[in-house]
Amino acid sequence: MNRSASVVIAALLSLAPAARAWSQEEVGKVDSGEKASDGYHWGLGAGYGLLQKAYVDIDNDSIPLPLLIFDNRWISISGPSIDFKLPSPGPVSFALRAKYSRDGYEASDSPALFGMTERKSSFWYGGNAVWRNALADVSVELLADASDYSGGQRATLAVERGFEYGDLRFTPRVSAAWLSDDYVDYYYGVGATEALPVRAAYRGDAAINLEAVLRTTYSIGPKQSLFLNVGVELLDNVIKDSPIVDGSTQSVMFLGYVYMFR
Repeated sequence: MNRSASVVIAALLSLAPAARAWSQEEVGKVDSGEKASDGYHWGLGAGYGLLQKAYVDIDNDSIPLPLLIFDNRWISISGPSIDFKLPSPGPVSFALRAKYSRDGYEASDSPALFGMTERKSSFWYGGNAVWRNALADVSVELLADASDYSGGQRATLAVERGFEYGDLRFTPRVSAAWLSDDYVDYYYGVGATEALPVRAAYRGDAAINLEAVLRTTYSIGPKQSLFLNVGVELLDNVIKDSPIVDGSTQSVMFLGYVYMFR
């Protein structure tokens, strides 16, 4: 996969929760009778993303990004993520989830990664549950590495709530993501054959990263919206201590436009 495609996938993955929630907000605006007759809703968008990873001397990645939103009774698509909805009576909804993640790197991405073996991207699969209540939406996501490159697992607990002011909607989201030791070691570890005098061997352990995201949406019509998503991820000390990492945070920004056709 070329670098441009990798950046697109990485940025879309980081924005998938925001895109999925935005889709639900837009679909929620449609009259219930219209939803019953239409059966599905979809939209297209485009924007500009800026992604900063924490690897040593790695450059910011910036590139135009496409966005697809699709939602019906059984399937929801946003970016590189697909949800297969399960029957969910009551306030908690359940779904099976599959998505693609560009978490890795190539040695050519940074001089500090010279001599490192490529860390491959993976498909992930698992489940997701969302409890919607009067105070906030609480979600839990459990995923495993379907490609088995890292052999890792990830679990994320997130809380978000939207606030509306006229045509503006602000949705803050905070989350904690547990990453298994296999995952951390694969993407942030340094093997014995990769060690250099300036890069010690390093074995990763399980970690918990914290993330804060703010979604801002401005409605410019019944079907059109502009949005700005900004997120910062605070890395666990286990990841920060890796010799190929020189930052304590990773960040993402995405400015874009979406048109809902139906």
